[in-house]
Amino acid sequence: MKPLPIRVRLTLWFSLILALSLSLFGAGAYFAMRHSIYSTLDSELRQRIEGVRGIISEDAPNGFTALQDEFREFSAGQGERSRLRVVSASGEVLFSSLSMDSLASRRSEEKKSSAFNAKISGERFRVLHGVIDAAGARYDVTVATSTKELGDALEEFRQVLYVAVPAFLLLAAAGGYLMGRRALAPVDEITQTARSIGAQNLALRLQVHRTGDELERLATTLNEMLARLDAGFQRVTQFTADASHELRTPVSVMRTAAELALRKPRSESEYRETLAQIQRETETVSRLIDQLLLLARADSGASTLPMSRTNLSQVLEKSWQQAAVLAEARHLNSTYELPSAPLWVRGDPASLERLFLILLDNAVKYTPEDGHIELRVTTDNGAAVAEVRDTGIGIAQEDIPHVFERFYRADRARSRDTGGAGLGLAIGRWIAQAHGAEIHVSSEPAKGSTFAVRLPLSND
Repeated sequence: MKPLPIRVRLTLWFSLILALSLSLFGAGAYFAMRHSIYSTLDSELRQRIEGVRGIISEDAPNGFTALQDEFREFSAGQGERSRLRVVSASGEVLFSSLSMDSLASRRSEEKKSSAFNAKISGERFRVLHGVIDAAGARYDVTVATSTKELGDALEEFRQVLYVAVPAFLLLAAAGGYLMGRRALAPVDEITQTARSIGAQNLALRLQVHRTGDELERLATTLNEMLARLDAGFQRVTQFTADASHELRTPVSVMRTAAELALRKPRSESEYRETLAQIQRETETVSRLIDQLLLLARADSGASTLPMSRTNLSQVLEKSWQQAAVLAEARHLNSTYELPSAPLWVRGDPASLERLFLILLDNAVKYTPEDGHIELRVTTDNGAAVAEVRDTGIGIAQEDIPHVFERFYRADRARSRDTGGAGLGLAIGRWIAQAHGAEIHVSSEPAKGSTFAVRLPLSND
């Protein structure tokens, strides 16, 4: 079964709650009105009994006939819809209005001084019994008053409720449906726009109505999600294009070298030179593929590093020994400063060694002859801070936010000469993040750069 639209479900729930509320209100109003009417009648009937007490007290000494005349006059003064019956303690009926004798049998059935409803000659009355002591004797008094007019008023009120409540409910339900439809109209707009967004137009955004409600937050959140998807898609597209470009160059070199070698007979030395060139390009391709696979596993979360208690000083010593050889080959001055005490961290020694070798190798590549590179390690607030400094060409301020992006080269003219594909720093940042470390760079063109890695010390 197809689920109902949200606006219909909201209308049904709203109508159900409103129907219950109106029913409770109508029932409460009806019974409150009924109770108020009967309370007023009961109070009036008690006043009549007190009036009978006064008549007996005043006219009993004048005899039976005088009492009857007073009771007849009193009953007539209450109106034709009123009834009165007075019986002495000996059972003698002093006065009885029309059809009141039929109530005599109910005296033992009803509580005295408690009013009740009864039919007299087919008409409904409110009846009250009372026992009074007056003029030295006891009398049983029964008074009644017709409830026809009040009953008609209650019935009319009930009929009004039967008509008004459903009408008001239908009107409110229709209004609720229209309001729900109007309130949810932006959702339909968001849905239509979202359906039209694909890989070709990820830059398209939802219209945000500045209403300050949940729909504005929903549209804003979806736009933020689309912006992240767009940025991720652009990175993937750029990554694919850059990877293709980086692979195409060495493959083209190998293909061209092989074709030239096969065009005509060559000497052994020429063949060896060609094979050496192909081998170099093969190593470049192999290194690039390894880096791409490492980053792909890191993105998928499949690549996890075996963490153990590691002496960071030993790791830095190994990285520095390899970098020192590269620096010497380029005629660079190099110094390092490591603490004598071990620096224990939780990490993977091989990955950490690779991280610092990447930073040192970059310093060597981009520092001119007779320049200077330096490795210095300090501790600060429970963390080891390793800094790699150089006096190289530096990085422009606009390039600093992008140096850790894949295939990004601040100096593209030197990239092929130095053999870099622009993946080293991206891999270094991933290794740092995997260790819970922070990596930062500060640089000034023509004055050099400083890469700093802040790695938490182990508490084991």
